[in-house]
Amino acid sequence: MADRLFLSVVIPVYNEEESLLPLYKRIRDACDALGKAYEIVFVDDGSQDQTLSILERLHDQDSRVKVIRFRKNYGQTAAMAAGFRLARGEIIVSMDGDLQNDPADIPRLLAKLEEGYDVVCGWRKERKDKFLSRRLPSIIANWLIGKVTGVPIHDNGCSLKAYRAAVIKRTALYSELHRFIPAMSTLTGAKIAEIVVRHHPRRFGKSKYGISRIWRVLLDIVIVKMLTGFAARPALWFGVLSLPALLVGTVFLLGMAIPGASGIVFPALSFLCFSLAGHLLALGVLGEMVLKTGDFQPERMIARVMMPQAKM
Repeated sequence: MADRLFLSVVIPVYNEEESLLPLYKRIRDACDALGKAYEIVFVDDGSQDQTLSILERLHDQDSRVKVIRFRKNYGQTAAMAAGFRLARGEIIVSMDGDLQNDPADIPRLLAKLEEGYDVVCGWRKERKDKFLSRRLPSIIANWLIGKVTGVPIHDNGCSLKAYRAAVIKRTALYSELHRFIPAMSTLTGAKIAEIVVRHHPRRFGKSKYGISRIWRVLLDIVIVKMLTGFAARPALWFGVLSLPALLVGTVFLLGMAIPGASGIVFPALSFLCFSLAGHLLALGVLGEMVLKTGDFQPERMIARVMMPQAKM
């Protein structure tokens, strides 16, 4: 079994060739100052530039660098989930690979975690992004997420977070759910805190994530509400949804007994309502089955993993 480490820093990257070397040096300097064993886990989300070549060189030069290579671009959430799953640290820190997050904030996140919290979120209070395309949608999304989930975090979209591995490894992530980690982690009873962190203007390239993602985020808000409200009993959720269809179907069924009622209208409508109710109940049962078995299989996405060789 691989030796247990104190800290794993997980960084999803996609076409970040210019940022990698300065990012690696900043993370290394911040983690060296801790005086504890750590690893840096880069997840290459199917980059098309020289990202992988640079990561391979870093891996060859520093045994603390682990590289996970995806077969194609699966998105930031999938990259984070794979990194979390393969990380060996007791504490896991996530951050972006574009140099906008500051690795110098890592010790502050860890200090807050030591106060008894399970998840510590970064808050980009002085965010260095365009207002209309990035900051305004983020403000609206954070307000909606707080109202729907009941978890009042100012900056759900900030990737700079620290987690206890025992908590984040039990948190299921898919779609765009990386921004909902605070709400999702409450399903495991996690204690959550938030601190202000630094945020820098983007130095190289442009953001890979635009305003078009807002529709997926809105859909994910609905999904998270369902998960946080009915995660343990999806059959109950769909059972509640099926009740109106059952009631309406019963009304149409009774309508067949009304004197003078004839034709196929009442029977057809009754059948449709009962059929809808049956499908909803079946979805609830299917949800229970998925809940029991799980559906995240990163081995299907990962093409290659580079990590230190075990000592004989």
